[in-house]
Amino acid sequence: MTITIFLGSLLLAMAIGVPISFALLASGAALMVQMDMFDAQILAQNLIEGANSFPLLAVPFFMLAGEIMNAGGLSRRIVQFAMALVGHVRGGLGYVAIGAAVMMAALSGSAVADAAALSALLLPMMVAAGHDKARSAGLLASASIIAPVIPPSIGFVIFGVAANVSISKLFLAGIVPGVLLGAALCFTWWWLGRRENVAPQPRRNKAEIAAAFKDALFALGLPIIVIVGLKFGVFTPTEAAVVAAVYALVISVFVYRELKFNQLFGLFLAAAKTTAVIMFLVAGAMVSAWLITVAQLPDQIVSLLQPLMDNPRVLMAAIMVLVMVVGTAMDMTPTILILTPVLMPIVKAAGIDPVYFGVLFIMNNAIGLITPPVGTVLNTVAGVGKISMDQVTKGVWPFMIAQFLLMFLMVMFPAIVTVPARWLAG
Repeated sequence: MTITIFLGSLLLAMAIGVPISFALLASGAALMVQMDMFDAQILAQNLIEGANSFPLLAVPFFMLAGEIMNAGGLSRRIVQFAMALVGHVRGGLGYVAIGAAVMMAALSGSAVADAAALSALLLPMMVAAGHDKARSAGLLASASIIAPVIPPSIGFVIFGVAANVSISKLFLAGIVPGVLLGAALCFTWWWLGRRENVAPQPRRNKAEIAAAFKDALFALGLPIIVIVGLKFGVFTPTEAAVVAAVYALVISVFVYRELKFNQLFGLFLAAAKTTAVIMFLVAGAMVSAWLITVAQLPDQIVSLLQPLMDNPRVLMAAIMVLVMVVGTAMDMTPTILILTPVLMPIVKAAGIDPVYFGVLFIMNNAIGLITPPVGTVLNTVAGVGKISMDQVTKGVWPFMIAQFLLMFLMVMFPAIVTVPARWLAG
């Protein structure tokens, strides 16, 4: 009955157009009424406490770093460097997109920011070169969702706070899966493009490659600073976010000199607006999470899944299918906030490594950003690239399937994630 009240009130509120953050509050209030403990003061206290978390300070700084990165020329230089390296091979622009996406993922942690930058920079070039527009847009969308998996990742920050899991360990554990997502896209692009007759870009000589590397050197330095700093405990993930924002600002203003002081207010405002939406979602979800615990919903779900508890791989596969279904209708942040407090007790009861689960959970939610009909990243690519949503959806299917297959490969063979994670974490 309790599960029905929670899910029914949440889905009903969303169905009539209530914003998800308010729908979470409504479902929490419905639970309180059902348990005969409604108190507006408790609701308000938990709402405030939901956002009162030091690790969540990473969110606005990573958002700001992403805004500065795109406005200050860091994204463009990374694309130019990738072009110099692999632009000359057959289908080279596709590999440029994937390589640039992996490098940019280590700067912003935002799939939407990367999708906007890559679509604006590369989609016109790919179409002019003769590549199919729908397939090119699908590749760019799929490459953009690597951002929430490779650190720094806003998704890992939110999951770490909601699940009480080390954000530093999540960051380090996401590196190899993120690179493998890029490798899966490379294989799929090669497979689809075998019959394409597109002339490659001219080969760059060593001097041109060196010049592109020199120009992008400061942009490429940011992920190295963040990853090395986390690996050796120089700073926490929250402090890493501040380092990323300040570094991007200094490089954009004083080194590349593409960002003017009169542009800063607009960038700060854009980052603040996005942060406000995310933080209110987090606060509303924490109210629901507290009431879910009080109502003992996880215990009820654990009892339902008891037959699968003895086989962690089957349980993980079932959970991943559930998250896939939810991801078709809900954006990444609310999915993390709604499902984490429900699923974590199940994961712990089954003896599954929380860091390993977190990586696959975030990867699944990231792929959900390109699953129709909601697909936030699909909408971004369609808008920036001036292409219809139907075309982007048509082009994204092969790449999305490849990424889901990789995810289930990691479900079957957890060592793909856990072994590199343990090595990187020391």
